[in-house]
Amino acid sequence: MADQPRRPRTLGDARSEAEAAFKKVTAKVAEAPVKKTVVPGIKEQVSLRIDQDVLEHFQAGGPGWQDRINDALRKAAGK
Repeated sequence: MADQPRRPRTLGDARSEAEAAFKKVTAKVAEAPVKKTVVPGIKEQVSLRIDQDVLEHFQAGGPGWQDRINDALRKAAGK
């Protein structure tokens, strides 16, 4: 008798119904990924680690080095 539960569960018992209702409400629904709207001219600040020689190459051209890096990354990304 030690292997049997104290009270056998039936298909319509309250606990089983409550557990089924809870699972139904709390189950994660796979959502479609939200696509970000790209607004031209809007920049996002990020922290990026690049090799010192690469940074010096772009900074050697004077002001606008960040725009030149951005242009090079756009070209590499095929955009």
